Amino acid sequence: MTRKTTEEAVEEHFPQRVAASKQGMIATQHWEASAAGAEVLAAGGNAIDAAVAAAFALGVCEPAASGLGGQTMMLIHLATDRRTFALDGSSRAPHRALPASLTKAEQRRGHRATTLPSTPAVLSYALETYGKLDLAAAITPAIRLAEKGYKVSSLQERLTRRGLKHLRNGSAAQFFLKEGRSPYKAGEIFQQPVLARTLRRLRTAGCEDFYTGRIASQIEQDMRANDGLLHLDDLAQIPWPIDRKPVSGRFEGMRIFTFPPPGAGRTLLEILNLLGQFPERLRQPDTPEGALALAEVIRRANLDRQDRPYDPNFYPQVDERGMLSEEYSRRVARQIRTRLKTSGETTHLSVMDSEGNAVALTQSIEQVFGSFEASPKLGFLYNNYMSAFEYEDITHPYHMRPAAPPWASVAPTIVMRGSRPYVVLGSPGSERIASSVAQVLMRLKKQSLADAVTAPRMHCSLAGEVRLEASRMRSDIPSKLRSRGYTVKELEPFAFYLGCIQAVMRQGDTMIGVADLRRDGAAIGPKGPGP
Repeated sequence: MTRKTTEEAVEEHFPQRVAASKQGMIATQHWEASAAGAEVLAAGGNAIDAAVAAAFALGVCEPAASGLGGQTMMLIHLATDRRTFALDGSSRAPHRALPASLTKAEQRRGHRATTLPSTPAVLSYALETYGKLDLAAAITPAIRLAEKGYKVSSLQERLTRRGLKHLRNGSAAQFFLKEGRSPYKAGEIFQQPVLARTLRRLRTAGCEDFYTGRIASQIEQDMRANDGLLHLDDLAQIPWPIDRKPVSGRFEGMRIFTFPPPGAGRTLLEILNLLGQFPERLRQPDTPEGALALAEVIRRANLDRQDRPYDPNFYPQVDERGMLSEEYSRRVARQIRTRLKTSGETTHLSVMDSEGNAVALTQSIEQVFGSFEASPKLGFLYNNYMSAFEYEDITHPYHMRPAAPPWASVAPTIVMRGSRPYVVLGSPGSERIASSVAQVLMRLKKQSLADAVTAPRMHCSLAGEVRLEASRMRSDIPSKLRSRGYTVKELEPFAFYLGCIQAVMRQGDTMIGVADLRRDGAAIGPKGPGP
């Protein structure tokens, strides 16, 4: 039997999960988006161009997770400047939004659940400021994908069935259900002509049209007709991204840069700092003792983030950053060791180019299928980020108020060795993002990137519930956790719940890409001589 080519494997829904190339590499959560990014790299684009092209494509072929109606966060390393920085693409609450104006249901679904989308502004800004290609080149693969369609995966069918009730009740049904009633089945071709028309408009008129032009007017018409809060005066305040300094730390000889507030990079670094205080035997998540230590660490780090929120604009002025200090880590680790003795759906992509640039990009419409609403004239889902605010505590930095940014759990991450990016990675999964990324990083000392990403995973909630891929782990791990007071929920192998790492690693002059088996991703490098 001859070995199938990547194209044949993708056609049969067996995307290339591990790839190698000297010309660049991209890993995303959908094989079509990875192909779009690789196409742009092959055309002479850099990592930023490829990330933008793939991000637009993900909005087409992974519509339940992201799209034009959501928000985008980017962590970028520029080789020529030797600079690593975050582009904070937070969305904004509408000016007419007040805490008392939204019921619990309205915060989660419907037109009133939507914040000012940032994705078009962030992708356009990144491309124009740091890319080599124009918007037309970057958005064309997404237009082609929307026009010609793509094969629905079993995961997309499953997610559609899960949200079927709300899809049928919302305006998105006309786009994502056959005849507005039935899910598309795995293997069927899914085309989006209305979305293709919107993308073509962006290609010719530019992203400003989304906020101040014809698209903006169509959004407002739809919002007014459905009692939405997002109006022209909101859209006109284009949410250009803010350049922020990443948070950074060290773990196992690696220098780690990750996303600052409003993201959850602090949580990731605290997890790694705490693990670094433990002996080697407690840093082995495949043993009962190591799994117990990891559960304690994940829970404590997330509790600390909950207790220590910061306004992203104030955070750079904070001198005493306890969560990230070594002394604090030692103290908390001692507390955990004592206890050990006693008892939004999101998408992510990672890319490197041959010039040394790197991008980790996480974008979302918040929960799966966002608000379940879409303009009949535009074809993309509105987000439901109004659910990501604090509604009770008026002193909270993410208390819901007009034009406020929502709280985020993203942690796009770039690991450096010397002055060059070594690993670029990230994950979707709300509060599971930091724990998923941390588990891959803690395995890299002894495992390959592919094995670290594929390895069984777990997460501990604030309430002490541990969810884990039990059938892929030692059978005495769940009982150990239960004996120490944790509630344990055993999940299926390669569980959707436990994030989805997309990673690229540089080994010499070769880039290795790994796409997590937990979604529909692929790793693809541009074709050329060598691997």
